[in-house]
Amino acid sequence: MQGRRRRNCTSREAPLRLCLLRCLIRSWGTNGQPHGDRAMGLRHRMRSTKCQLMAASLCVMLLGLSIATLSTVTRYGLRFSTISNVALESSSYRAIHHTAFYVGVCLSMTLILAALLSAVATVRESRCLTATAFFCFALAFCGLIPAAFWRYMHSTEVEDSMLDVYDLMYEEVRRNGSSSRWHELTVIHEVFLCCGKHSPLGDTAAVEHRLCPPSTVWAAGRDCLQEMHGFLKKHMGLVSTLLGITIGFTVYGMVLTSFLWFSIHFSNNLGRKGKYTLRGR
Repeated sequence: MQGRRRRNCTSREAPLRLCLLRCLIRSWGTNGQPHGDRAMGLRHRMRSTKCQLMAASLCVMLLGLSIATLSTVTRYGLRFSTISNVALESSSYRAIHHTAFYVGVCLSMTLILAALLSAVATVRESRCLTATAFFCFALAFCGLIPAAFWRYMHSTEVEDSMLDVYDLMYEEVRRNGSSSRWHELTVIHEVFLCCGKHSPLGDTAAVEHRLCPPSTVWAAGRDCLQEMHGFLKKHMGLVSTLLGITIGFTVYGMVLTSFLWFSIHFSNNLGRKGKYTLRGR
């Protein structure tokens, strides 16, 4: 093998070949040739991706905090908690109420974690943190899609369950004037600023006269079913808007983190190219 190399490369030809090889590497690596252009373009795209990812991380952080706030209001808000406290154990409203709170908290924590990891990965240019941030975005996306699907496929289930709680309580008080749930019905009227409901039979006047004396602020005859309907319509509209915006930013975050991961990977490979050690014989 050594003899073959000596026959192909004489002592006079070796320095000339080494010199030509050095010039070729320098010209292709640093003087505007394809390798230099590729590295410069990749750095430019990486810088643009990092700026977009930082902005998206801030938005996702705010969305996560918004979902956490909305979940807390849904769980401990005066109107929601009042209906939950008076609902029966077998009522579907209680199950929906507790499930919505825990799902919202889990989604908000996942989104906040994804935002923090993507911001740190952007600053440190770490492939491991970028991959973890992508996983958190994907996990949040997998939770947001079923939540949005349930919202649109069962759009009236929350409203129906809340109205059923009031209907059952109202009918129980109307049939039994000495019922222990009389006070609970009065509390609902105070919270929703309404009194009674409109019945096609017209037999609710006696109940409303006892529950809503003329001196109270609810004596204007506001239907409680209509008040609950209007309140839930606004609340669920806010939930739908928040879900749609969050899904969009989650997909955007997955795209940016995946692109940043590939940019860091190929940037490291390009950084190793052109570093050769040439030893003369």
